Amino acid sequence: MATNYLVLEDGTVLEGEAFGFEKVNFGEVVFNTAMGGYQECLTDPTNCGQILISTYPLIGDYGITDDAYMSNNVWISGLVVKEYCKDPSPMYNGRKLDDFLKEHQIPAIAGIDTRELTIRIRKNGTLRGAIVFDKSEIDSVMTELKKVSDENLVAKVSCESAYSIDNGKNLTVGVIDCGLKNDIKDSLSARYNLKVFPYDTPAQVIMDAGVNGVVIANGPGNPAHPAIIDTVVKTVKDLSTQTAIMGLCFGSQVVALALGGKTYKLKYGHRGTSQPVRCGNRIYITTQNHGYAVDDASLEGTGLIADQININDKSVEGTRHKDLPIITCQYTPGESSDTAFVYEDFTKMMEARK
Repeated sequence: MATNYLVLEDGTVLEGEAFGFEKVNFGEVVFNTAMGGYQECLTDPTNCGQILISTYPLIGDYGITDDAYMSNNVWISGLVVKEYCKDPSPMYNGRKLDDFLKEHQIPAIAGIDTRELTIRIRKNGTLRGAIVFDKSEIDSVMTELKKVSDENLVAKVSCESAYSIDNGKNLTVGVIDCGLKNDIKDSLSARYNLKVFPYDTPAQVIMDAGVNGVVIANGPGNPAHPAIIDTVVKTVKDLSTQTAIMGLCFGSQVVALALGGKTYKLKYGHRGTSQPVRCGNRIYITTQNHGYAVDDASLEGTGLIADQININDKSVEGTRHKDLPIITCQYTPGESSDTAFVYEDFTKMMEARK
């Protein structure tokens, strides 16, 4: 049995069974609590630059299927599991997870006590790490981990050029692609025509395209990274008095920064499918994938009001501007859940301005 090593910046080295591609990859080590949807996690651009731990113990049992992609690429830096299924169930006619990871050159490690590792991260916070297949490289990797700096991950996942999707709808929405995933794109396409722009597109270019509103999409990394402040945040600030705006996931943090608020890094993030959010007198169970949040105290004087709150840690899950047609939410609004009201509110805002 081949061996891989999970090397953490605190000096921890965990040994396990190697699968996937033989390659040293660095990333932020985070955990996801979803009981299913591993293919969605692997291909979600929001997970760019992360070594993903699955708290669910068995991964790969239904294989890799054609209808579960969140993008056309695998964005994680590595995968950590308790056990991976070498021979998936034939029910879904899926490909083997191991083959899929090899194809996309992603290293992985199995046989790790993922629950214990998750508890450690919950107590101490996320760590940088690497998956190593050659034991002799551990010391040099440990040294390299201490040099890794924050990078602009959005630049890696955003589209390279603008494109349009004509869905025969009455409203056209401009989408700033910070890492747009397929389920959000599909939800938007069900309601609007789309004009999708790279993350660094200036406001005037977007407005000249004749859109009725602008969506800032999901994405990875730090929303207060200098490269994001100089591009997306500036663009949203310029757009804020010109059109209706909806910030989704990463976009919610960008909107707060654009209007003068602040963000902060969560201790271990929200990554899973059952995060409880209070909005008004109701509690919604939501799907989330983020490591940063909006600082509620910083919203004073911005015009934004935090109208959705995470039940578990009281972090901001959504905002609404008291005067301007601007709304945000930190989770992914679901087609099959009650949270689709976010899209409905955005539609009303755009129709009111036509």
